[in-house]
Amino acid sequence: MADFNWNDLRFFLAVARAGTLTTAAQRLRADHTTVSRRISALEDALRVTLFERRPSGFTLTPQGERLKQTAEVMESAAFLAQGMVADGDLALAGAVRIGAPDGFGSCFLAPRIGALCERHPELEVQLVAMPRVFSLSKREADIAISLSRPQEGRLYARKLTDYRLGLYGTAAYLDSRPAIRSRADLRGQSFIGYIDDLIFAPELDYVETIGEVVPRIKSSSLVAQLKATQAGAGLCMLPAFIAGGEPDLVPVLPEELTITRSFWLIVHEDLRSLARISMTADYIADLVRREQALFLPPPAA
Repeated sequence: MADFNWNDLRFFLAVARAGTLTTAAQRLRADHTTVSRRISALEDALRVTLFERRPSGFTLTPQGERLKQTAEVMESAAFLAQGMVADGDLALAGAVRIGAPDGFGSCFLAPRIGALCERHPELEVQLVAMPRVFSLSKREADIAISLSRPQEGRLYARKLTDYRLGLYGTAAYLDSRPAIRSRADLRGQSFIGYIDDLIFAPELDYVETIGEVVPRIKSSSLVAQLKATQAGAGLCMLPAFIAGGEPDLVPVLPEELTITRSFWLIVHEDLRSLARISMTADYIADLVRREQALFLPPPAA
C-alpha cells in the first residue's frame, strides 16, 4: 500500500468512463500525458493491468471492472462526506443511464433533464426511451422507470406516481364521424393501439377497457401512436400527461373511459449508494412530485 496513491482513482474512473485519454484529460482539466502516467502508476502499485490499450481507446480488463465498482463506492463516499461539511450542491461526475418507457422518457423526462446536467457539468445522462423492460441486474440501465413494482431481485423500488389515461382524438376526426355519446357509439370508429405480441407490460393491455374494438393501426411505440392520433387516423388511449398538453387532442367520454396506472423508479441495490445515481433518482422523483397535476388531472378534464 505504500506505493498506492488514492488520488489515482480519480484518473482511473475518468478513463474508464470516457474510454480515451484525451476525453478523460479534458474532463479532469489535465494533459493526457499526466493521465497516462497516473494510470500506469496505479497499475504498478496494484500489480495488475487495468486497461486493454487499443487504437480505438481504453477497455477495462476484468480486474479493472472490479476496481471500478470499488472506486465508485469510494467516490460516492467522498461526495457524501463533502456534502456533510460543505455548503452547496455535490459535484457529480460520470454517466447515469436511465431506462424509461418511450412516452415518459421522450415526452416528460427529456424536456426536463437538461437542468440536472447544467447543475452538474461533469454528469453525463444517457436517456434510453424505449418500449421495453430494462434489466438492472444485467446493467442495461442504472435507473429504470417501470409500470410495476419488481417482485424479486436485489432491487430498490419507489413509487413515483399514479397516472391517468383516457381516450383521445382530434376535433377534425370527431367532426367527420357520428357523435360519440356512449360506449355503444364507439363501434365502427377507427382505433390506434399496441401490437398485441409486442406489449412489453401487462399494464398496457387495455383494449378491453374500451370495449369490443380492434385497432386498425398498431405500434409498439406510444409516441408513434400519439403522432398517428394527431394526424387524424383514429382514437387512442393516451396518458393525460402527454395528451393534456396537445391542444389538437380532445378527450372522448372522459367520465366513462378512464384508466389509472403507475410509474415506479427502480435502482439496483449495488448502485443505490452511488452519489450520481441516488441524486439523479431524487431529481426525477422531485420532477414528478412537482408536476403531479400533469399525471392526475380531474377525470373529466
